[in-house]
This record gives sequence, C-alpha cells and structure tokens, in this order.
Amino acid sequence: MNRTYELMFIVRPDMAEEDQDKLISTLESAVSSSGGTVKSLDRMGKRRLAYAVRRFQDGIYMLLTVEGSGGLIHELERRLRVTEPVIKFLTVRIDEEQKRLDKIKKIRDARRKAPPAPAEPASGEAATVTA
Repeated sequence: MNRTYELMFIVRPDMAEEDQDKLISTLESAVSSSGGTVKSLDRMGKRRLAYAVRRFQDGIYMLLTVEGSGGLIHELERRLRVTEPVIKFLTVRIDEEQKRLDKIKKIRDARRKAPPAPAEPASGEAATVTA
C-alpha cells in the first residue's frame, strides 16, 4: 500500500553543494528502485538549530516528499542513519492529514455554494416599525 511521507533531514553546514546533490540522487535512486516516487524536494537552506546536535549550531535543511510503502521508508531511514553528513532526520506520514484537509475543504466549499437562509425575527419579539 502506497502512502505519502515527508522526510525532513538536516546535513552538516559545511557540506559542499555537489555532495548534497550526490546524497539526494542516492536517496532518489533508492526510492525508485523500491517502487516509490519522489513527489518533491525542497532545499530549505542553512538555518540555526534549536540546540546543538553533534556540536553543530547550524544545519542545512532538506524536505523530501515521497510516496511508497513502509519498507521503502525503513530503507531510507537506514541509509540516513549510516550517512555521516546527516546529523538529524524525521519521517512523518502525511496522507491521513491530507485526507482530513481535503474533507474540510469540501465542507467549506459546500457551505459557500449554499444560499444563506433568510433571517427571521425571533419568536416572542415583535417587529417594530418606526415612522
């Protein structure tokens, strides 16, 4: 069963651009060989870490959106764990959240299309006419 995952990983701040490209191409080839697809890759750039990780105060953030099975994610996490320049990573399943957001959007669109009900005076209150 294919699900959608976001894989956020942080690499060393002194990692060269060509090494970053090599790491990303390795991850993309692992995804394609396991029968998954890479939906998007977002290089978020160098940012300050909330706390020191392996004596680093900064890191280069990357967000990889992947569609595939759980075995694929297990393999990607294994590769990131043994890759020395990767200092931190986190994988989150987002397909359930996407379904929930689509449902909310559908309800909001249905409310916009429905005409508003005419306002009626509350029972017990008389309509006053001023002249």
